[in-house]
Amino acid sequence: MERSGEGLKALGRKTEYRQDYAPEVLETFENIHPENDYWVRFNCPEFTTLCPVTGQPDFGEIRISYIPDRRMVESKSLKLYLFSFRSHGGFHEDCVNMIMKDLIKLMDPKYIEVTGFFVPRGGISIYPYANYGRPGTKYELLAQQRFATHE
Repeated sequence: MERSGEGLKALGRKTEYRQDYAPEVLETFENIHPENDYWVRFNCPEFTTLCPVTGQPDFGEIRISYIPDRRMVESKSLKLYLFSFRSHGGFHEDCVNMIMKDLIKLMDPKYIEVTGFFVPRGGISIYPYANYGRPGTKYELLAQQRFATHE
């Protein structure tokens, strides 16, 4: 499907990287199958952010899985958004929750989960997980179930 009529700014243009946290770069497009439940998954294996205390770089993988409703996140804008954390000082748990909340605000998905798999620093790995299911729907129950059984 042609996406040119959706007002996407990042797709098909020269990439411009932001140097600090930039949720405004996120863009969406119309989901042409909102009646179907299906998973969309993104893996960002080269996520970086800065420790807000030491300023040292933290490296990890961010995994985003969601069930879209009417809007979906455009992948290049998501890449630019995730890249904007590179010079941002944020604890691992904060980054995962910020990503999830920004994507909820952007798309209003039926369900979403975000997991960070961060490289060990000081001999300890941190793997924060956050999820959300639309309140009052079966997706809220899905969120409760997946959270309770998360390993």
